[in-house]
Amino acid sequence: MEVQAKAKWVRTSPRKVRLVARTLRDLPVSEALVACSFMPKAAARDVAKVIRSAQANAENNFNLVKDDLVIKDIRVEPGPMLKRGQPRAMGRLFSIFKRTSHITAIVEDRPGTVKRRTAALPRAPQPAASRPTPAAAAAARAAAALTPATTESDEPVAPARPKKAKAAPPASKAPAEGKKTEAKKTEAKKKDDGKKDTKEKKSK
Repeated sequence: MEVQAKAKWVRTSPRKVRLVARTLRDLPVSEALVACSFMPKAAARDVAKVIRSAQANAENNFNLVKDDLVIKDIRVEPGPMLKRGQPRAMGRLFSIFKRTSHITAIVEDRPGTVKRRTAALPRAPQPAASRPTPAAAAAARAAAALTPATTESDEPVAPARPKKAKAAPPASKAPAEGKKTEAKKTEAKKKDDGKKDTKEKKSK
């Protein structure tokens, strides 16, 4: 059975209302109302009012079940347009059209099509062996209360790793390094001797 509700002269452009109405067709009424509450469009509030009105008409006037209602269609028709003007440069008048719309929501009862959440199933009985008796549970709690809490000193400390000794340089490298240093010293002496000879020649 179809039940409808109308809202006339709604101060919203029909183009904006149709964007919302297009997404709500063939949805259960409860889901459509939830979707309208989360939509970031102002027209969603006007559409939600009409859907609630159609739901109330079906429930109170025709004794239909609230949970079986589905939105069959939402029609949006243009209403009368209010013409206003805005004065602009050089004495011109720019026209402003304040549009209105007529919204019609049609709901239909479809029993069995709306998926309802099933009731929670009863839990399977657990075997008696796995269940601790009240006396055993109380004894376990008492034992846990008597055991002292662990501190930092009680925790095991990992043994420190021994440091590796640095290996001595091989004997073959030592004389080679000594030779290099001696060669550098002899070169420095030769340079100093050359400088002294030039100074003596100049003084003569």
